[in-house]
Amino acid sequence: MPLLIKNGTVVTAADFHRADVLIEGEHVKAIGHDLKAEGAEVIDAKGMFVLPGGIDPHVHLDMPFMGTFSSDNYETGTLAALHGGTTTVIDFILQTQGKSLRHALETWQGRMNGNLYGDLSWHMAVTDFNDDTKKEVKEMIEQEGITSFKTFMAYKGALMIDDRQMVGLMNEVKAHGGIVTVHATNGDMIDFLVQKHRAEGKLSPLYHYLSQPEITEAEATGRFADMASYTGVPAYIVHMTCEGALNHVRDAARRNQRVLAETCIQYLLLDASLYEKADGAKWVMSPPLREKKDQAALWGAIDQGTVQVVATDHCPFMMAQKAMGSADFSKIPNGHPAIEHRMELLFSEGVNKKRITVNKFVEVTATNPAKIFGMFPRKGTIGIGSDADIILLDPNERHTLSAKTHHMNVDYSAYEGMELTGKVKTVILRGQVAVHNGEVRIKKGYGSFVKRNKVSGML
Repeated sequence: MPLLIKNGTVVTAADFHRADVLIEGEHVKAIGHDLKAEGAEVIDAKGMFVLPGGIDPHVHLDMPFMGTFSSDNYETGTLAALHGGTTTVIDFILQTQGKSLRHALETWQGRMNGNLYGDLSWHMAVTDFNDDTKKEVKEMIEQEGITSFKTFMAYKGALMIDDRQMVGLMNEVKAHGGIVTVHATNGDMIDFLVQKHRAEGKLSPLYHYLSQPEITEAEATGRFADMASYTGVPAYIVHMTCEGALNHVRDAARRNQRVLAETCIQYLLLDASLYEKADGAKWVMSPPLREKKDQAALWGAIDQGTVQVVATDHCPFMMAQKAMGSADFSKIPNGHPAIEHRMELLFSEGVNKKRITVNKFVEVTATNPAKIFGMFPRKGTIGIGSDADIILLDPNERHTLSAKTHHMNVDYSAYEGMELTGKVKTVILRGQVAVHNGEVRIKKGYGSFVKRNKVSGML
């Protein structure tokens, strides 16, 4: 049955106009005025924004970390994402040191198969770049549609690679049309500061923050940008948090290098003062929350186009899991739940407070992630022939965030009691109404894996 969205305001990264949208099968068939379709289900979107479904390119579902697993799996995580207007997520496969990329892929496929509500793709996190891994890069890009490769400059002894491995991976990824992304913080310096604070008996969550000062992120960002400039690989920095790191991206632009940057919703809205609270472990993540001046710098960078994407780094843990570090901050699992709230938080605090336009909102939550990671124009926009991933958002409805009402599999909210203006009412995924007024209308398994195209990394 065709689906016809009537009377809404259609918004893309470039346009803003009153129009109807006709959907047939999984795709957008027509956009125009006074559209009609015999036998169509009609949705009245009067007073609502009709927006592309969100793409969150930075989530961690069912991820092993510090002896436990993130508490949202592919079922609960993709369903929570849909409730909040995110129709596609890009998760991370983590290579085990000493084992192949193929081994990692098969492990994650076993977790994913049959469990998706929303659509999903993957980044491949390379933790052991060697001659065998090098041969697999082309295979991942050309056969599996995994075109982005994550690297860690931190988590020493677990995920971190050295600069020699980084340059080798960059050369190989560039040769086959992929993009390298990075967790850019100085792992050696952080490890030194962690051990120093522990030796001094400074074990509260505040010292998680003090072990990762701004310089650790700024230095690594500059070093990564320099290596990317030398190799010529498309480069993308995940979860940027601070002004010092932004300045290195601006420095790269002065030499005509494009370094793409992502921030996350928490770094725009929360600050490091939370680490001094009794429940400060809730906000232990890496990089940590920063200062008010960094929030202002990030909002400005989004508006200026220096930061192209707002993601979540969604990696939730139950409070009992967080309690593993009750006596030592270095044992607190790093992560923060936000997959369900990114779109509404950014709309309420960004669009409604006039920090960004609604077109910029679409750009950083959907269109840019699709373009950067090889999914555009299939996803990330409302266009003829595009996947009918569409959300209807009431810009005026007020609501309050709480662990009592969210759908993420985690027993606290990082935004408990926060009042927002702007509510996702209807979510359409590939032509099917997935969620309407909180009611789920699709079954587990409807979500699909998205093979991506080779990318240039440029917008």
